[in-house]
Amino acid sequence: MSFPQQSARTRRFSLGVPRGFQIAPDGSHVSFLRTQGGTDPVTCLWTIDAASGAERLIADPGDLAADGDLPAVERARRERAREQAGGIVGYATDRDVTLAAFALAGQLFTADLRTGTVQALETAKTPVFDPRPDPAGRRVAYVSGRTLHMVDLTTGEDTALVRPETEQVSYGVAEFIAAEEMQRMRGYWWSPDGAALLVARVDETPVERWHIADPANPDRPAQEVAYPAAGTPNAYVSLVILRLNGASARTAGSAEDRASTGSRTAVAWDRGEFPYLVNAYWDERGPLIVVQSRDQRAMRLLRVDPWNGETRLELADTDPVWLEIVPGVPARTSSGALVRAVDDRETDTRRLMVGDTPVTPVGLQIRSVLDVDGETVLFSASQEPTEVHVYLFDGAADPHDMDGWGALARLTSGPGVFSGRRSGGVTVLTGSRLDRPGVTTTVNGFEIASRAETPLITPSVELLRAGEREIRTAVLLPTGWQPGAGRLPVLMDPYGGPHAQRVVAVQRAYCEAQWLADQGFAVVIADGRGTPARGPAWERAVHGDFVTPVLEDQITALEEAARHHPEALDLRRVGIRGWSFGGWLAALAVLRRPDVFHAAVAGAPVTDWRLYDTHYTERYLGHPNEEPDNYVRNSLLADAAKLERPLMLIHGLADDNVVAAHTLRLSSALVAAGRPHTVLPLSGVTHMTPQEVVAENLLHLQVEFLRRSLDAVT
Repeated sequence: MSFPQQSARTRRFSLGVPRGFQIAPDGSHVSFLRTQGGTDPVTCLWTIDAASGAERLIADPGDLAADGDLPAVERARRERAREQAGGIVGYATDRDVTLAAFALAGQLFTADLRTGTVQALETAKTPVFDPRPDPAGRRVAYVSGRTLHMVDLTTGEDTALVRPETEQVSYGVAEFIAAEEMQRMRGYWWSPDGAALLVARVDETPVERWHIADPANPDRPAQEVAYPAAGTPNAYVSLVILRLNGASARTAGSAEDRASTGSRTAVAWDRGEFPYLVNAYWDERGPLIVVQSRDQRAMRLLRVDPWNGETRLELADTDPVWLEIVPGVPARTSSGALVRAVDDRETDTRRLMVGDTPVTPVGLQIRSVLDVDGETVLFSASQEPTEVHVYLFDGAADPHDMDGWGALARLTSGPGVFSGRRSGGVTVLTGSRLDRPGVTTTVNGFEIASRAETPLITPSVELLRAGEREIRTAVLLPTGWQPGAGRLPVLMDPYGGPHAQRVVAVQRAYCEAQWLADQGFAVVIADGRGTPARGPAWERAVHGDFVTPVLEDQITALEEAARHHPEALDLRRVGIRGWSFGGWLAALAVLRRPDVFHAAVAGAPVTDWRLYDTHYTERYLGHPNEEPDNYVRNSLLADAAKLERPLMLIHGLADDNVVAAHTLRLSSALVAAGRPHTVLPLSGVTHMTPQEVVAENLLHLQVEFLRRSLDAVT
């Protein structure tokens, strides 16, 4: 088997890796997801005994139902989450992590995590989406057909909790912007006592409709999607509190509402000023919500009265550029101290706050809050941007004994990227390291076995710091290459933009790059300004202008790699390839700097930022009606006549994130300017390329194009 085959079959070595951990609060067991092998795409539900390390298979989809046609909302969720496997790809549990609920082939299932009993539940509607048990494990809520339902596990009664008023309204589902850009994948939250739910109401009436057709199958109708492009209206998002029958509701809705839920109460906040619902959280002290202004320069943390829906301001934050969303916050400790992340502008550090106190030192950049367990906070953070480590803050420590940040403990060590979960004093740690392949997962000293395949390739990567800005850069040469063997054409392989890193201390992150190097290239990867983990100022350096800092930093990294390996890198033959933001960057490079870059492969490139979504694009470039020049400067369309280097454009025609219109409009502009180029349309492919044959052959086609183009450079 070749490496491209192996990478495609293993979904880039993600199959067989344990994930989706839930820890019982009594510390007795941990539930998790894992496929049964490194090429098996069907995900199963498992548990591991925290005392003995014994694993138990709870639910195997092969024994339950065929993973047939997925509901559209589930396909969209998987696309937003970049989920490449099938089977049980998500589940939710009750408070004690004894009952799990999941959807499979549109059906609702529950599993007793103590006995291993799995049960299919009859539901009034199918297909079922995002089922979640109440904390007490008495009921399971789920979404079907834009409606939030609830099944009583004792009686089997299925109740529609609230019905959408029009075909454009849904209850309990995260809208496109929340799922794609805010990392909020859910649209409802149970109260701690299971007597009520906080539910998102999404009205897509104002959102523009786009149509994504499948030209390879003209007999099929085009898919209509509500896509909020930059400068256009977003979905109208609000919240309601649904109090169930039997609860002593102080307010009442319509007679129909009372018949199904007991009461329905709208949550009140200034949705005109703060249209984005960032997150919600509900513990014994009541619900909290985070809302954000459209320009993303203001956020409010609001306390919600669960009886009348009124909100009270807890915290307000502003920034002259934008405010970053940090996963896992807000949260509260058992004593009620608020857990959040704050950008300390004086020290250029994103810091963890517990209550009113910053509990992390200057220079340690918070990545996410992983869990709050009593008075302890488990979080991930970076001091060196290529590494992500797991830390534990002990809030029970004496606050007067904090010299040297003694209440902090780093739980991971060595170059790598780590994450974790914690509950009941039990910590699950996962890690990928630079000096070994694969992912290691431990709980209480026991290792949860990974069944992922070992890559056929062992990368040999050199990490550099390029230029005055110390741009983190990775260089890979062909296996066994020795000085004197002749200079190599260079292949830049960046993402290069916000919210993603390519230069990380993880061996398996460079397998594909090593394979590319072994095809006869010197591969250079760089994370310049705008990428995460270098502090707020570094991220904000791209505000209003992607082009200048991003392109400058790629060139700086290229030149630094050549200084380190003058005998290896031939700067007369430099290619660049990328996907999504990296695709935009690759096309930009040959259009704006053909003196440096001699060929490009641009996959799913954002060629015109007016065609990309509101939340992402307006954060960096502003509203197009207010700052139109930013969109002109960062668009590729006006540069079409400048093309003088070989350019291959690749795009999935089913992409609903970066729609194929981006590539088609650039191609039309290139044709109008008389500039030859190559277009590779991928029928039925979305923003991901999970199809095995497609993913494998794409690598070969790109290499062939780049090799041919760079060999022709004179």
